[in-house]
Amino acid sequence: MEQHRAVVVGAGIGGLTAAVALHRRGWRVTVLERAADLTPVGAGIALAPNAQRALDVIGLGDQVRALSAWQGDGGMRTPGGRWLARTDAQAAAARFGGPLVLLHRATLVAILGSALPDGAVRTGVAAALADPGDDHRPARLSVTDGTGAPGALEAELVVGADGIRSGIRAALFPEHPGPRYSGATTWRVVVPAPARPFAPHETWGAGRLWGSQPLKDGRVYAYAMAVAPAGAHAPDDEKAELLRLFGDWHHPVPEILAGVTPDRILRHDVHHLPDALPAFHRGRVALLGDAAHAMMPSLGQGGNQAVEDAVVLAHHADTAPGLAPGRALAAYTADRLPRTTALVRKAARTGALTLLTARPAVVLRDAAVTAVSRFGPGLALRGFDGICDWNPPVAPEPPADRVIRPA
Repeated sequence: MEQHRAVVVGAGIGGLTAAVALHRRGWRVTVLERAADLTPVGAGIALAPNAQRALDVIGLGDQVRALSAWQGDGGMRTPGGRWLARTDAQAAAARFGGPLVLLHRATLVAILGSALPDGAVRTGVAAALADPGDDHRPARLSVTDGTGAPGALEAELVVGADGIRSGIRAALFPEHPGPRYSGATTWRVVVPAPARPFAPHETWGAGRLWGSQPLKDGRVYAYAMAVAPAGAHAPDDEKAELLRLFGDWHHPVPEILAGVTPDRILRHDVHHLPDALPAFHRGRVALLGDAAHAMMPSLGQGGNQAVEDAVVLAHHADTAPGLAPGRALAAYTADRLPRTTALVRKAARTGALTLLTARPAVVLRDAAVTAVSRFGPGLALRGFDGICDWNPPVAPEPPADRVIRPA
């Protein structure tokens, strides 16, 4: 009747999903978050059908699907407003088994957090890996709470979900080069919807991109990306910078920018991990999400892959005979490393195409997108085959002698 302990480092989307998945399988879970609270850094997240099916495993898929706001047509446009390609929400849902759900990250964090026991999440706690453990001893973390008091935690499983600058990853694989700047920076805002209606869209310019997407609560999530030097910032403020870059683009871009205050704009350089890790685990420690495979946002799959990671990790941790971590986590790496490595590379290629700057290349790109769209939405959606149609693994029945006391 033994209950195994898991410690998750990082309370982002991937970390919280892993915590819920492990908790549902009978683990005693603690989540350590360095920040003082769970207010997420970010604005919106698009959950594709692959992530929704992963959330079905932990009983939250339908709750997320109920927040879907995109029911009609959308597509890709030029800065002047011409449609390069039209997309159909129903065609996408039919092909991949569900709608695309765009929601605020805070909403998703609240949904995941509510599925955990009281006290499972500890904020204001920094954690460092002291010992990854092995099949014969637990992993050990050094922790420091908000008072500066040092401490230690031991666990049968440690999950490194501490983001692209992951200290857990650096401790496991000190020779890995780490994240690299992609050459682009992003801005994100959430604002009230403009008075005039608009179709959801992503607009590609020369070295610039803008997206406007409705949320279920009547607000709009808008995001932008542009080629820029690493660490650059506007000489005045980020609203002025966005007006310089996008202020003359088609409706609803100027209206959205008019409703933005500079202090509500999030700007972050885009880093990714183009060099794949040798594994997503060592000892009793597993990495997931951006800590394992940070990718450019051009496929909209970063958060989705973290959710996939979480349920696959819980699946293997739960079904390995005798909970031998070497076997369980090697199976997790074997499942996730090839898939996410391919997506990191595809996201980088797509990002480079999106942010072309030379005028002749932009003209050729737009002509190619228009030509493909003439064959209907099916051909354009084909680029997400093998991504959005993913299904989570099915756990076999546990052995009769494997009983874990529920949390």
